Amino acid sequence: MTRTAEAMPQGLAALDVTTKPSLAGLTRAGLAEALRAIGTPDREIRMRVSQLWHWMYFHGVRDFDAMLNVSKVMRAKLAEHFSLTRPEVVEEQVSSDGTRKWLIRMPPVDKLEASRSLGAEVECVYIPESDRGTLCVSSQVGCTLNCTFCHTGTQKLVRNLTTQEIVSQLIVARERLGDFPGLTPPDNGLIPSGEGVRAVSNIVFMGMGEPLYNFENVRDAVEILSDGDGLSLSKRRITVSTSGVVPEIGRLGEEAGAALAISLHAVRDELRDKLVPLNKKYPIKELLQACRDYPGASNARRITFEYVMLKGINDTPAEARELVRLLKGIPAKINLIPFNPWPGAPYECSDWETIEKFSDIVFNAGYASPVRTPRGRDILAACGQLKSETEKLRARARLAAETD
Repeated sequence: MTRTAEAMPQGLAALDVTTKPSLAGLTRAGLAEALRAIGTPDREIRMRVSQLWHWMYFHGVRDFDAMLNVSKVMRAKLAEHFSLTRPEVVEEQVSSDGTRKWLIRMPPVDKLEASRSLGAEVECVYIPESDRGTLCVSSQVGCTLNCTFCHTGTQKLVRNLTTQEIVSQLIVARERLGDFPGLTPPDNGLIPSGEGVRAVSNIVFMGMGEPLYNFENVRDAVEILSDGDGLSLSKRRITVSTSGVVPEIGRLGEEAGAALAISLHAVRDELRDKLVPLNKKYPIKELLQACRDYPGASNARRITFEYVMLKGINDTPAEARELVRLLKGIPAKINLIPFNPWPGAPYECSDWETIEKFSDIVFNAGYASPVRTPRGRDILAACGQLKSETEKLRARARLAAETD
């Protein structure tokens, strides 16, 4: 018998009474809660959680019957009440450079979404390189920050993603890329492969949303992603990018231990107020002090400062020198990002000669200053270009409801 939404443990992704909630993406505590809800004895909980964890996150199984060290009786009970369903991939786009973008639809998480038969949608992006594969994940549906150079910022915030929804993006990506044992990678020669090589080696929270406005779910997701018995990504390879939510930066270092990236983009408060309106609340001086105090920051674990190059706006040699001055004493590297255009964008990308001069000034001051190669521009998958169809679909759903 399928359990109703009200009877299921909090956090399980399903409210439709005809749908079994999925366990894929849950924390250890969430799995324990789910097991208790179906009457599993307390003495078995820890063992059962470990079994589920290994099969879900190391092997990536989609069926309880594949869990060979779990008894048939227990597998049947799990299958009666739960599933291992992943979110739906609505669309997959593959760039000419091998970058992949997925539009992913999550199951409804509340009665409102369920009544509209419309789960939240987010985009995540996979970027293959010769020595690594980076997955850019989203933490919110939409965004509240309204950064004027960012396409995602033009989409209003719908809601935070749950821990389960964040982790599910990696599960979907690894499955699509053949990155679980026994699966075959897509045959295009652009995905890192070979014995011991993982298609997804790095995670960046640089997709839709401001991660530190969804702190608890992001923190818990980092724990799942880095757990050595499952997905097993090093925390050194998990980077959380923030536009400057100063009160949560220290907590990120203390409670998650992830690498930190700062979406900076300006060296003067009056300009950053326009580019990144959050600066009006947490100005540059406060932001950089939080970076100086970031737990674990060192020359071996440098903070990344992201700086999008906007023609005639923030790209002068004087601004490069001021950037160097501001970052003095912070173990840092600076990623220079050529602006990625999107329909209606009010900016242009700096000329390549200008970017090189800016980079040289920063580099000669002793900072690594790589210029990020634009990836996936042809499918609007590059930095700052992500924007789902959620709002359009919600509008259609509202219109249909009004018509009915």
